[in-house]
Amino acid sequence: MKIGVLALQGAVTEHIRSVERAGAEGLVVKQVEQLDELDGLILPGGESTTIGKLMRKYGFMQPIRDFAAKGKPVFGTCAGLIVMAERISGQEEAHLELMDMTVSRNAFGRQRESFETDLPVKGIDETVRAVFIRAPLIESVGEQVEVLSTYKGEIVTARQGNLLACSYHPELTDDYRLHSYFVDMAQSYKQSLQNQ
Repeated sequence: MKIGVLALQGAVTEHIRSVERAGAEGLVVKQVEQLDELDGLILPGGESTTIGKLMRKYGFMQPIRDFAAKGKPVFGTCAGLIVMAERISGQEEAHLELMDMTVSRNAFGRQRESFETDLPVKGIDETVRAVFIRAPLIESVGEQVEVLSTYKGEIVTARQGNLLACSYHPELTDDYRLHSYFVDMAQSYKQSLQNQ
């Protein structure tokens, strides 16, 4: 299993470490051609506007849309969640427009309001350690989107088929179970291809 981490900005090495602890091979993705060899792709945190600009500059927008359209799993964390959303509150233009959700940037406040918590996530046995840093929020989701976890009534983890998104940074803890969940999604996709 090869899981790529888009390396335009953000906590790339931390995601690679979590992917490898989850039993897959982690690859740093800097060129569009690398997408062909991947079983799954992680869009890490950082600053969503900057990531969006860099994705456009280096020609990643349509190739990542095509990657997702094939059924290959894509996982967005924090800013990566914003980049995946169809709608961004207060902005006319979104980025990849992959997931049927409306998100709000910096919904949990500025950096001084960052915090950690233990979060129950549907499909994972015990609570997941979640680090929120200037975190976005999923304001609303479409019918195809399954809410996997909420924090104080707000949606912070969601899945739409082969797409997974969370408001927080799972890679900044020693808890790699959300990455294991994603690796399992990639494994299921690969098996479905072999069964065709």
